[in-house]
Amino acid sequence: MFETTGSTVPIMSHGRPVSARRADIVEQVRRSVRKNPQQSTRKRSQTLDIKRSTLRRILKRDLHLKAYKIQLVQELKPQDANNRLSFANQMLDLFTNFNNVMFSDEAIFHLNGHVNKQNCRFWSETNPQRLHERPLRSPKLVVCAAISSTGIVGPYFFEDERGRAMMVRANNYCDMIREFLVPALQEVQGNTSRIWFQQDGATCHTAKVSISLLKNIFPGKLISKGGDIEWPSRSPDLSPCDFFLWGYLKSVVYENNPNNLELKRHIYEINNIPRITFRRVFQNLRVRFQECQAAEGRHSDNIIFKS
Repeated sequence: MFETTGSTVPIMSHGRPVSARRADIVEQVRRSVRKNPQQSTRKRSQTLDIKRSTLRRILKRDLHLKAYKIQLVQELKPQDANNRLSFANQMLDLFTNFNNVMFSDEAIFHLNGHVNKQNCRFWSETNPQRLHERPLRSPKLVVCAAISSTGIVGPYFFEDERGRAMMVRANNYCDMIREFLVPALQEVQGNTSRIWFQQDGATCHTAKVSISLLKNIFPGKLISKGGDIEWPSRSPDLSPCDFFLWGYLKSVVYENNPNNLELKRHIYEINNIPRITFRRVFQNLRVRFQECQAAEGRHSDNIIFKS
């Protein structure tokens, strides 16, 4: 995460004098955190009129607090661990790299009430395991993308003829595959014969018409529930779209509270992600598979939320 002070004031080489962290300032920060532990350091520094770097030092060195990200994880059912272990074994056996594996997913970007994993933090001495709720109804965009270690295909917006967001169903999912995904892959790869395509177990993905279409396009190379390699349920930690792409993108597009048109324009920022970032994400994916093996299919605290 690249951060700047946003200030034109020259930065002293050795930071602010120790006096800036006198007891009354530390106590002021302590009261502020108790009142609103979820406030960002940027907003808190503005509210308290304290330099952001000084605020961070007070939080960490004087108050001994840590910033805990909201962590979204699905509880595993009894058979899930075996399925996840089998999947990790297959992926590590089949692929030395993931250049020809496209991981796909959809995400809903709400104009209001979004969950922004990167900026939604909770300052505390211990992890509060806090949940974050959002409104059920707010303007939104429904977005699809697919990524590999070499780059990204997308975004694609599920919309009606009036530009309104549409929920993903089997029929419009198949339309997206035929009219957008396949032409985009052919433009990037030349053909689809070497590509393995992954999708999760959403109903629109696993409908008979969807599976039939995908098996025809990616013969012998479909990673899905009902595919050639079975995708394990409740495994967003093994999908680069889930553990990297959507969180990264949401932290970018919501930075300046965009309106609906700006939100859509900002989502196209995924095309500016450096290629080296994708290589690192898929190196991380390989480590996740190895950690999954070591944990015998269970969640691994060592790697699950790192990207």
